[in-house]
Amino acid sequence: MSLPRPHHDDVLIAAAGLAGGLLLWSLGVHTKDDGRPLSGPWLTLVPLVVMAAMELLRRTRPQTALVVGTAAIVVDQLTPGSIATVLMFTDVVYAAVVYGTPAAARRIPYTTGMVTVAATIGFLVWIRQPVALLLGVVVGLVSFGPAATGALVRNHRDAADAARLRAEQTALLAEMDRTQAVTAERARMARELHDMVANHLSAIAIHSTAALSLDEPATTRQALTVIRENSVAGLSEMRRLIGLLRDSSGHDEPAAAPTLAGLDALIAKARTNGEASGLRFVLDDAPDRGEAAALPTPVELAAYRIVQESLTNALKHADPGEVAVRLSGTAGGALTVTVTSPFGSRPGPRAPGSGAGLVGMRERVALLGGEFEAGPVEGPPGGPAKVWRVRALLPTERDREPSA
Repeated sequence: MSLPRPHHDDVLIAAAGLAGGLLLWSLGVHTKDDGRPLSGPWLTLVPLVVMAAMELLRRTRPQTALVVGTAAIVVDQLTPGSIATVLMFTDVVYAAVVYGTPAAARRIPYTTGMVTVAATIGFLVWIRQPVALLLGVVVGLVSFGPAATGALVRNHRDAADAARLRAEQTALLAEMDRTQAVTAERARMARELHDMVANHLSAIAIHSTAALSLDEPATTRQALTVIRENSVAGLSEMRRLIGLLRDSSGHDEPAAAPTLAGLDALIAKARTNGEASGLRFVLDDAPDRGEAAALPTPVELAAYRIVQESLTNALKHADPGEVAVRLSGTAGGALTVTVTSPFGSRPGPRAPGSGAGLVGMRERVALLGGEFEAGPVEGPPGGPAKVWRVRALLPTERDREPSA
């Protein structure tokens, strides 16, 4: 079993202590001049060399260094002694607290304190003179003083490490929050962009395909007219969104969000775009859409976008027939938005879909804590066998107003 490699600072400390001790020994300087049980000229060097060797282990094996160093300091008291040995022992005690295990760091100060008290009482009983108190002070300075200093240093280091760890954790949490915020904002922007532009682009795709497939000047002219109107409207929506993204000063108010009052215009535009596909659009808002003034803005915006996306999907995929938009509920309870369209595989021009519209509608409803379902269901009596139904239940309590 090989000994651990000592730290380079420990090598310097051991070399300096050993050199100082040898210098004092060569000059005949000792801590005690009276006779000692071990008073040979070379015996003082034994604890000195052992203590210097323990300095090499002050970081790598602090507890071993303390045990062997304690034995060396006891032997040193039986010789004329060297002040270098005593000073190196105090450093070994200090290092045992600073670099030792947490249990040793807690135990050593209490042990050295008890040794100091016991030594003071012992000297008083033995000598029975006030000078015994000075001897107790010396014992305390050699043992308890370095241990207490080491405990203070270790506590400060532990506190600094804990503070650094908390700072790193706080920075990590802040970065995670920032990443989540950026992801959420990107998802919201993608949802808004899709809802605003997909309707216009779908109409452009359908009518351009019809214009290419039909060799009729009137139909082609009508299709090109619809294409131009939708392209201009789409560009306008894109400019509005880009303007909002570029303007970060906060001085200008953003454009007003769509409201349920604009459903009539939305339905009228859908009628124009879906006329060539044989689609009829009906709006049923019998519960009086005037109550929407009392709806929270996020709920009203979500309802508008759900209707808009449902109409876009109907233009892309619905069979010829009636597309019905129904609003039910009141501002004091929950708003239910239902859009049904004929379900099937119709011939003629169709625009491709990616499924992002359903994902966006589901996300909007989830943000409001509502319920959403979309899929084919049995059609009404006298109507198509199956219809595609989109149904969203939007809570309207004001204490549940998240941002849409």
